[in-house]
This record gives sequence, C-alpha cells and structure tokens, in this order.
Amino acid sequence: MSDAMINLLLSALWETLIMTFGSGAIACALGLPLGIALHVSKPGQIWENKAFNKMLGTVVNIGRSVPFIILLVAIIPFTRLVVGTSIGTWAAVVPLTVAAIPFVARLMEGALMEVPSGLVEAAQAMGARRLQIVYKVLLPEALPGMLNGIIITLVTLVNYSAMAGAVGGGGLGDVGIRYGYQRFDPQIMLITVVILVVLVQIIQSAGERLVARVDRR
Repeated sequence: MSDAMINLLLSALWETLIMTFGSGAIACALGLPLGIALHVSKPGQIWENKAFNKMLGTVVNIGRSVPFIILLVAIIPFTRLVVGTSIGTWAAVVPLTVAAIPFVARLMEGALMEVPSGLVEAAQAMGARRLQIVYKVLLPEALPGMLNGIIITLVTLVNYSAMAGAVGGGGLGDVGIRYGYQRFDPQIMLITVVILVVLVQIIQSAGERLVARVDRR
C-alpha cells in the first residue's frame, strides 16, 4: 500500500471520529433532557403530564422512524443553514445528530425506568423537591444504564457515519465506496471494514470498563 493511501485512510479515520464523537456529544447533550422529560412526565412519576408525555413521545417516535439515508437527504436545506454546505465531514454531523437525538432520548428514558420506585418514594418522604429527586436520585442511580446507552449510540453512529460517507460526508465510508467499490479494489474495502470493526470494538470495550467502574450495584 502506498504512502498516499495510508495518509488517505488516516485522514478518513479522523473524519469518522469527528462525525461519531461530534454528533454523539451534541446528541447526548440534547437527548438526555428529552429522556428525562419523557420519564418524569409519565403517569405516576414526579411531573406527571399525560398530554405532554404523549406529544413528546410522538415526536421522538417520528424521529426514530425515519430511515437515516432518507433523513440525510431530507434535511439538506437545514444542514446548509447550519454549516453552510451539505457536503463534507461537518455537514454530515448535522443529520447524524438529528438522527441520534431521539435514539438517545429513548435510551436515557429506559435507563431511568430501571431506577427502583422505592428510592424516589423515599426521597419524597424525606421532603426532597422534584429537581433534587432528578439530580440526586434518578441521574446517579441511572448512570450505568445511561453510559451504556451512550456507548450503544456511539457504535450506531460509527455505522451511520459510514453511510454518510457514501453521499459525500467523508470518512471511512467514503474511502470504502470510492476507492474500494467503485475502483474494484477489494484490499481497500477490506481495510476500511477492518478499521471500522476495530473502532467499534475499542468503543465497546472502553465503554464496558467505564460502566463497570461506576456501577455500584
């Protein structure tokens, strides 16, 4: 393999990391509050509001229902508005983030659902306010599940970033399509697949260790 191709693969790996962790960070920052809102507004929870919960749940479900490849094309005007272009690594971050937000919200909601209701009731009996219950009971107790959800999200975004590369987003997916598939070079295709597999394994392994360290159960 030539030095030029090695440099190309390293550059593509960097672009994939930007797409994955950039969109992941923004999606988690926006998806976590949504997940909390979905949980606490359920019937029987501390901020019960059936109408709000149903409306928010519908919006999140719609966001999760749209196939990523369609979303990628459908929000091109929004992508151009945000970053000024619809091609390139940072342009791919926009649809990746939009796709990941509802995904993260449901994962955060699921993690919060695992918190025993008895802990919340005990906090209420001790006079804790609702915000205190969220920050001092729900979030600390749900932290392992939330971290696991973040790891799942990052792994999913690695796969999505490869798809974004197929339509001009850059990254390893772009290299695999242009140099591996279109130029009939199975070696390049194999190398990009191996790099993606290794990247996923690193994220998964590091995430599992982090979850094990914070899990006190």
